[in-house]
Amino acid sequence: MRLTTLADGRPARIEADRCYPLPGRLVDHLCRAPTSLRGKGLALEDAVFGPPVRRPGKIICIGLNYLDHARETNAEPPDKPLLFSKPSSCVIGTGDAIEMPNGEVKLDYEAELAVVIGAPARDVSTEQATAAIGGYACFNDVSERVAQLSDGQWFRGKSFDTFAPFGPWLVTPDDVPDPHDLGIRSLVNGEIRQDSNTSQLIFKVPALVSYCSHTFSLEPGDVIATGTPAGVALGTGAYLNPGDLVTVEIDGLGSLTNEVVAV
Repeated sequence: MRLTTLADGRPARIEADRCYPLPGRLVDHLCRAPTSLRGKGLALEDAVFGPPVRRPGKIICIGLNYLDHARETNAEPPDKPLLFSKPSSCVIGTGDAIEMPNGEVKLDYEAELAVVIGAPARDVSTEQATAAIGGYACFNDVSERVAQLSDGQWFRGKSFDTFAPFGPWLVTPDDVPDPHDLGIRSLVNGEIRQDSNTSQLIFKVPALVSYCSHTFSLEPGDVIATGTPAGVALGTGAYLNPGDLVTVEIDGLGSLTNEVVAV
């Protein structure tokens, strides 16, 4: 099942080529039986999407969670998940603009599989963790490398407004047979920059949910971005410029596209 939030704030369910608005909030429809659909809905091509969760309570990102990405950044692969956060004010939907900050800037993309929490989780085991997952989605951990590398920690370089494109929808776990066997790609102006598979994750999804839950409570709507594979501009030098179109694709989860604009 595909669930999303429309640009006007209404949650919606997508069936075939139509989009059906739902009552309440998107998080009200996670980890529970589908709500009966009413009315004719609207054509998918006419729908304008916001991010699936407009203001997540938490956005937790996992650093260096693909071995090839750790190697391209000359970092040692971690022996436990490396957590950092992004503020919810970063979140935008597909079609929204990524705003390039002023000054000296090295703007980078990071294609990631996002896990959306659907049920409260605290101190859960890896076996219990899957019951807390409400869905999976495309995520772009946009990063400004000058700030990230000069500050000595990552938060500011990851936290500019618009630096968390997310969507266009989430897919519930019943329609994602194996989240660890999904092709994941990023493209800039149609050119493939990253091309990998979630089978290469060092720490798998249930382990990440469990690990996070032993540090802080996870609530419906929280997002865990599971890390990015090799091919980012930090490794290649091919940073983003105004006018670039950046796309994140994950097999079975759709594609997320945003244009870089100068502000």
